[in-house]
Order: sequence, then structure tokens, then C-alpha cells
Amino acid sequence: MGLLLRRHYHTRIFRDAVVRLAFVIFTVSLASSLIDTIWSVYVNGFFHNESLVGFFSGFLSVLSFLSFFFIVPLVARSNKSVLYSLALITSAFLYVIFAVNKNLFVFIVLSIAISIIISIKITTAGIMVKDKSDKKSLSKNEGVVYSFNNVAWVLGPLLGSLILVQFGHSAIFFAAALLIFLGFILFKISGINDSNKVKNVSNNVLGNFFDFFRDKERVISYIVSLGVTIWWSLIYLYIPLFIIDSGLKEKDIGIFLFFTAIPLILFEYVFSRMAGKYGFKKFFLFGYIMVSLIALIAFFMTNVYWILGILVLGSVGMAMLEPTTEAYFFKILKSKKDENRFYGPYNTAIETGLIIGKFAPAVFLVFFPFKSIFLLYSILLFAVFAIALKARNIAE
Repeated sequence: MGLLLRRHYHTRIFRDAVVRLAFVIFTVSLASSLIDTIWSVYVNGFFHNESLVGFFSGFLSVLSFLSFFFIVPLVARSNKSVLYSLALITSAFLYVIFAVNKNLFVFIVLSIAISIIISIKITTAGIMVKDKSDKKSLSKNEGVVYSFNNVAWVLGPLLGSLILVQFGHSAIFFAAALLIFLGFILFKISGINDSNKVKNVSNNVLGNFFDFFRDKERVISYIVSLGVTIWWSLIYLYIPLFIIDSGLKEKDIGIFLFFTAIPLILFEYVFSRMAGKYGFKKFFLFGYIMVSLIALIAFFMTNVYWILGILVLGSVGMAMLEPTTEAYFFKILKSKKDENRFYGPYNTAIETGLIIGKFAPAVFLVFFPFKSIFLLYSILLFAVFAIALKARNIAE
């Protein structure tokens, strides 16, 4: 974070809308990191079965996938700032209900609702970053936002572990609600306004989807993007369950996730700048072959600490991918209309990756031991690497 601050004069840093938005995203991401630290173990408390945890999480990702299509006309025609504010305040309210709920049915309803709200938050935040950037600064600004975001994902797991040990799961949801409300206040104070509206937006959701995939370059960008969340589904859904199954404690989940986020902070901003200079394709290839090999090595390891250690190194590969995949997508588009029409379908890559990364291992766990999923993830990520070979090596 010190590196980021040194790159901006103190008298100018808060004049940059992207930096102000990055501070808001930091606060919201801190809340999300608290939740994700305990989420899979929390869900397992309702279902008491690792495979069912995967299937339910995959079901939520399917709903999020569908919601992206239906919110495209809404987001395009709306004031992005207003929509983002509403999503934040609604999220805070839902997390308060999570904190006091013990009923399975209510939990399922809340999970469905928060999945849709998160889709809105992701779409509006991404568009605001894009709208506040010019073509030349987009990949750099993506790197700034991801760097702030990753600081939150370093602090969150440690903070979550501390809260969990002292106060339990409910306190995590209360803390997340407070942080999101703080993010709402910061967003209002920031004065960020994105009132850019597109009146002539196609309401044909399925038409937009099929049109998106008629272009080869958009298909490649989609597949390259979904690989990122395939990897994170391993780290944030299945590895916490693996940690508990291996005889470690819940607080150890937070420690592992803390170390997982450190390489992202150290390298994402640097890699995003380098990708803009040397081309995106090189970073796609290095990133995906690295995480594929790491998952393969983890499959053959037997010591839980060595497995967790090598998975942390996978974040170096993710640092090459997270800030570059979306910037690449915007680079290949030809017009502002295409951006507004196809950004929603493109964002479903997040959920498509999660669907694959959650459902496929859940099926494996019905028939095979837990460690088999490492081999599965290695194969999936190598497949994305193979597709990335066809990407254009665009530079700024």
C-alpha cells in the first residue's frame, strides 16, 4: 500500500475518482473477506456434508449467473452511483439478518438474495472504474483498485479469525454489516457520480448472450476470465473444509487466507503496469500454467502444511491474471455501445468459473477422496491455459 501512496502526491490522491472509489471498495472488500473466511464452514454447519456445501454454493453461483443477464438493462439505464449505494445498504441489512438467523429455510432465502445483490455490486463497481478511466490508464487503474482490494483480503482473514475466536460466527456478520455501512458513507462522502445512462439498450437478454459469443475474441476473453474464479473456488470454498478435515482449527483458515493474499498485494499493481507495456497474453500464459502446476503438485503431496504453503504461491499466478483479464476485455471492444451491451454477459464469467469450480469438485467428492480435487483443478486450469494461447497480445 505504501508503494501506491508514493505514486500519488498527497495533495492529489483524493482528487482521483478511481482512488476514492478504491478506498470504498477496500472497505466493502474487507467485509466480504470476513464472510468468505468462515463461509464454507458456516454453510457446512447447516448441511454437514462437504459435497452438499459444494452443490449449494454452485446453485448460488447459477442464480448469480442468471441475474447478471437480467440486470444489464437495469444497470445500463440507471445512475451507477445510486444503484451501487442501494446495493451497499441492502447488503448491510441482509448481513444483520444472517447474524441472528438459525433457520435453514431463511438461510437459503438470504443466500439467494445476497447473491443477486453481489452481482449488482460487481457490475456497477466495474463500470464506474471503467467510466472514470481513459483507454491508456485503464489497466493501471484496474491495478490500483485490485491492490486496495487485496489489502482488505490480507487484513480480513486475520481480523475474521480474531472475531471468530472471541465472539463466534454471528459477530462476523455484524462486523461485515458495519463495514459495508461504512463503505456506503464513504461512497456518499466521496462525491463519485456516474450518471452515464444508455437509453438504447437491448432488452433481449438471451440475444445479448448469444451475440456475445458470436465473436471469437470475446469468447477467449470470457474463458481467460473464468479461470480466475475456478482457482478461487478451490481456495475459499474447499481449502477451508480441507483445513478442518486435516485436524486444524477454524482460526487456521484465516491465517492461510492471510498469507494467500500477500502475493496479490506485492505483485498485482506491478503486473498490471507491465501487462499494459508488454502485452496481456504473456501474463495469461504464465499465470495459468503456474496455478495448474501448483494444483498438480499439491495432489501428490501428503503433508497438509506443505500443501497449504504451495497453494499460497498460486497467488503469484493470480496476481498476473486478476488485474489484466477485465482490462483485456475492454481493449478488444469496438464501441461504447458494445461496452454497455456486453459487460453484463462478460461478467457472468465470474459465476461460470465459480459454477465449474464448485460443482465439478462436489461431484468428485461423491466418489473420490478429498485430495482428488487437486488433480481436477489442475486439469481445468491447464484447459484455460490452452485457450489463452489464442489470445491477442494487446499492449497499451
